[in-house]
Amino acid sequence: MSFQMSVEVERKFICNAETLKTLEEIGAACVGQCQFQDQYFDSPSFDLTLRDLWLRKRKGCWELKCPATEETSGEQSKAAALCTRYKEITNLPDIQLRVKEVLKDVCEDMTKCPTPGNDSWLSKFNLVCFAEFTTVRRSFLLEEEGVQIDLDQADFGYHVGEIEVLVPEEGDVQSALEKIERTAQKLGLTGDQRVEGKMSVYLKRNNPEHYTKLLNKQIL
Repeated sequence: MSFQMSVEVERKFICNAETLKTLEEIGAACVGQCQFQDQYFDSPSFDLTLRDLWLRKRKGCWELKCPATEETSGEQSKAAALCTRYKEITNLPDIQLRVKEVLKDVCEDMTKCPTPGNDSWLSKFNLVCFAEFTTVRRSFLLEEEGVQIDLDQADFGYHVGEIEVLVPEEGDVQSALEKIERTAQKLGLTGDQRVEGKMSVYLKRNNPEHYTKLLNKQIL
């Protein structure tokens, strides 16, 4: 059985001392604070991430983020360029099937997928942890737009905000982009360059070789 995937449409922004005040002024409700550890996995030759596939373990649960492409034109192309769009697979057997599909040319004995329930499949697929960090997140909800705003503080000293809308896989991504653009305007965000995410900054500081390869592929 395959589970319904969702598409995460997200725009990152630099948050500062004024951000909390602005969130309060526009009526965003704080919905909590949490702390979580992320571990990211790939083959030694980066076969997943060089295809823009991000295998992550968070709070004991596996996720695979895959790029979702949508055609945009006119004014919306500018808003779309500032956002990322990823499908999120959270069902472990589906994740393993997708990983197997990508790695079948580089791994031995890929005739069967491993049994879910433990992490032995990582060694079978020759996957190793290439990034690990902890984030403290404060989340806000702008109910009228159906938009979540997260303020993240990573343990390697990087602060970043995210405006996020989740839509069903076949849902209206264009509407999500419009909601994010309206929210960005309410937050007073300016600039037309994408803001770096936590992973970009982490790799730039800790694994510049991996970072450069992703940059050359125009993934980061």
